[in-house]
Amino acid sequence: MSIKVTQVRSLIGRKKEHRLCIKGLGLRKVGDVRMLEDTPAVRGMIKKAEFLLKVEEVKE
Repeated sequence: MSIKVTQVRSLIGRKKEHRLCIKGLGLRKVGDVRMLEDTPAVRGMIKKAEFLLKVEEVKE
C-alpha cells in the first residue's frame, strides 16, 4: 500500500525537527505531493509533523 502525502502548511517558524521530517519525506514547499511506501519509518515522520501535512492512503 502507498501513502499520498501533501504539504499544506509552510515551514517558516517551525522547529528544526519538524523541518527535517518534512525534508526526509521529500517535500520542499507548500503544495508538494509525494507517493511514499507505507512503512513504520514514514509513518513516524508523518506523525511528527502531521499538522503540516495532508495524508491519503492509496490502494494500488
